[in-house]
Amino acid sequence: MEPLAAERAASHADRLPSAKLVAVYRAMGSELDPEPLAHALLDGGRALCLPVALERDAPMIFRRWSPGEPLEMDAAGCPAPLPLAEVVDPDLIVTPLLAFDDFGGRLGQGGGYYDRTFGARPDVIRIGFAFDGQRVARLPMDAHDVRLHGVLTEVGYTAARKV
Repeated sequence: MEPLAAERAASHADRLPSAKLVAVYRAMGSELDPEPLAHALLDGGRALCLPVALERDAPMIFRRWSPGEPLEMDAAGCPAPLPLAEVVDPDLIVTPLLAFDDFGGRLGQGGGYYDRTFGARPDVIRIGFAFDGQRVARLPMDAHDVRLHGVLTEVGYTAARKV
């Protein structure tokens, strides 16, 4: 069922906010697989990059990437582009979610990597990528939490509502 949900979500890629360089991620565990989204973004003329954790308690950097290019594990144990890949600054970051609400609240895996990265890049467009069934009524937000601008699921793109 997941491959169908990922394909359906990718079919709504044209509804994402405008951005030339988009950071996607490599799915781990039960995360919605962004591979179909990556291909849809490339087909739409957007370039891609992936996050790279160099240190466990620091914001991530981003390296240019295209599907099929080699990857290695980063400091967080996630697949990431090799060090020779160009370091870039994305216009839009797609982030995996465990849960989300309609007000830009997000719950991640708990490592704080995206929270630190969003805090260091407050002007970047932040989009969650998840199954629609991961939507909850309201998530508690701490002072350091940075809200998403919207979420893309298999049913479409939803911009975050004002708090």
